[in-house]
Amino acid sequence: MKIGFIGLGIMGRPMAANLIAAGHTLLLKSGARPVPADLIAAGGRACDSAAAVAEEAEVVITMVPDTPQVEAVLFGPGGVAEGLRPGTLVIDMSSIAPLATKDFARRINALGCDYLDAPVSGGEVGARAGSLTIMVGGPEAAFARARPLFEAMGKTITLVGGNGDGQITKVANQIIVALNIEAVAEALVFAAKSGADPARVRQALMGGFAASRILEVHGERMVKRSFDPGFRIELHQKDLNLALQAAREIGVSLPNTATAQELFNACVAQGGRGWDHSAMVRALERMAGHDLATPEA
Repeated sequence: MKIGFIGLGIMGRPMAANLIAAGHTLLLKSGARPVPADLIAAGGRACDSAAAVAEEAEVVITMVPDTPQVEAVLFGPGGVAEGLRPGTLVIDMSSIAPLATKDFARRINALGCDYLDAPVSGGEVGARAGSLTIMVGGPEAAFARARPLFEAMGKTITLVGGNGDGQITKVANQIIVALNIEAVAEALVFAAKSGADPARVRQALMGGFAASRILEVHGERMVKRSFDPGFRIELHQKDLNLALQAAREIGVSLPNTATAQELFNACVAQGGRGWDHSAMVRALERMAGHDLATPEA
C-alpha cells in the first residue's frame, strides 16, 4: 500500500521502518524535525505537510504525543483533512482522549473516509521488534483493510469495538502498567531498606506468582538504575490524566491510579519528566531515604 505516516518519534520511527521493510511505500511527515535519514535511505519519501501526505496516500497513520497534536495534524492548517480523498483510511495510533477520538472519527467520516483508533502498547522495544500490542476501535471492514499493516508492526492485534474503544482499552492498559510499576518499585524499596539484595529478591520473585513483565523488564531497570526512556514519565502522566478525567466524567473512583500519578508528579519535581516510567521508584526511594543501589547498613 501507499501509506502516509505522520509522527516519527521514539515509537513512530521504528513503526514506519517496519512498514517500509514489509514492502509498503511510505510518505513521511515529522514534526519540527526533519524526517530521519535512515527512513529516507530505506525508501521513504518526505512530504512538506500532512495535507501533502494525505493527497497521495491510501492510508494515513498518525503517531503523535497527545490529543491537541492529533487534532492539529488532522484538522489544522495544512492538515490531513485538507488532502483527503473519499475512501482514504485514517488510523490514529497515538494515545489520546476517547471522547475526542469519537469526535475526530465523525469528522473524518463526514469527508467520506473511515477512521480507526489503534493505540499501542509495548514501548520502543516492541516498536523496533514489530511486536506491539495494538488495540483497535472502528468498523470491521476498515480493520480488515488495515490488518496487514498492523501485522507489520505488532503481534497481538484486537478489534475491541467501535471508534473510541481502542483508546478506552489503552487507558485501561496504562492504569494496569502504572500500578504494576508502583507495586514492583514499592516491593524492591521495601526489600532493599530491609537489608536484602533487591537484584536477588527480584530474581526469586520471577519464579513465583508475583512474576510479571513489569517485574522482569522494569524491575531490572530499577535495580540497574537504567532510566533512559523507553516510555517517558511525561507520556505516562498524560495517559493517567486521561484516565482520571474520564473517571470523573463517568463517576468512577480510581484511587490507586491517582496515587501513581502523584508519584510520577514527584519524579517530575525532581527533574524526571524525561525519565523512563520505571523511574517511579525514585519517588519511593526518596520517601524511604534509601535507594536500591545503596546497601543498608
